[in-house]
Amino acid sequence: MEETLERWQSRRAFILAVTGAAVGLGNIWRFPYMTGENGGSVFLLLYIVFVLLLGLPMMMAEILIGRAGRRSPMQALAYLAEEAGRSPHWRWLGLFGAVTVFFILSFYSVVSGWSIEYLVDSINGGFVARSPQEIGASFETFLADPLRMTFNHTLFMLITMSVVAGGIANGIEKLNNIMMPLLYVILIVLGGYATTTSGFGEAMAWLFTPDLSAISWQVVLNAMGHAFFTLAVGACALMAYGAYMPEEQSLLRAVFSVALLDIGVALLSGIAIFSVVFSHGLDPGEGPGLMFVTLPIAFSELPGGQIWLGAFFLLLLVATWTSSINLAEPMVAMLVGAGWRRGRASLLIGALVWGVGLLSVLSFSTLAEVHWIGEMNFFTLVTTVPTDLFLPIGGLLIAIFAAWRMSPEAASAALGASGRGFGLWRALVRYVSIPLTLIVLLSGLL
Repeated sequence: MEETLERWQSRRAFILAVTGAAVGLGNIWRFPYMTGENGGSVFLLLYIVFVLLLGLPMMMAEILIGRAGRRSPMQALAYLAEEAGRSPHWRWLGLFGAVTVFFILSFYSVVSGWSIEYLVDSINGGFVARSPQEIGASFETFLADPLRMTFNHTLFMLITMSVVAGGIANGIEKLNNIMMPLLYVILIVLGGYATTTSGFGEAMAWLFTPDLSAISWQVVLNAMGHAFFTLAVGACALMAYGAYMPEEQSLLRAVFSVALLDIGVALLSGIAIFSVVFSHGLDPGEGPGLMFVTLPIAFSELPGGQIWLGAFFLLLLVATWTSSINLAEPMVAMLVGAGWRRGRASLLIGALVWGVGLLSVLSFSTLAEVHWIGEMNFFTLVTTVPTDLFLPIGGLLIAIFAAWRMSPEAASAALGASGRGFGLWRALVRYVSIPLTLIVLLSGLL
């Protein structure tokens, strides 16, 4: 089990890579509708608190395992467990993480295919002068068309795995160096556009004036779960990226930078979306359909709406592309660590994920009435169980290994902190993050 020789070429490259991993559907699709369903400003406030108390310490735990092990997740866990005199069975946590990201990527690719469809429709003027009923019906028609859904799903998997096959420096890093700055440019432009809409003031008040009466136990749980989901912790994907981290880089500074950039994307997305929503008197609590039904309706009635809607779905496509690469990397790294060539490993993983993704595609048509657990079709199942159960389980076990089972010397060296700094981080993980993760897990089970 030799150390991997691949490294990010710079500190900036690592920050952009981890930010690209964190920024995706969670920030641009899930955050706006979760905020809309959970009282606006109070959900935003709780989300930021839980990012600091739950997300950041857990993210550090996952990255430092990869950094200390300098191997694929499965091999790193086995190496560090042996070094600390612990059970070798900890290596199976790496396999569990690979299974988790496998199923998440299978539906992630399908949903990302929707952004391709909407980007093309926006450029072609497909939403201009159409009624809300026509736009809603168009989305339902698209979902029920397995050929169009499969084409977009296939295209997205191809562009994802081609980057992963290129490796760290020549594939993932080069893409992030282009796409992450582009993502923020688009966001800033959309945020600037939002200031010109009539609903901007109302959106700002709704997002940033806390209404404490809206706090409920369910809102707290939802904010906690979203903070966990949005930072991409719990699937060993960040562990894989940590293995390539430069020796001299500060883990603490890097993680704080990622958290700020991640929150910034969510805030700018929320401002852009809710300014348009309030400009037309639409319901911010529309739910998951907020992006694919409500937004096209709103943008279609605005001057230049075709251009702005196209920019928004380009933003979504860029964000999901960088995140999907992060999901694929630990699976490919596991095979590379076992002696596979990266190109062949990428081809195999891509083909398997694509095949399982077809079940999600067909869940809106041929397999719509096939239920797996209760009333869940395959798409509902695969978008619920891995994110609500597998991620918290993985995150919990990663935190336990890093804070309780791993050698303190190895953990301290990888964290880049000693004495009080290391003690504070370990206490935060042991007595705050782990109990909060248990709450997230129990709420998912219930």
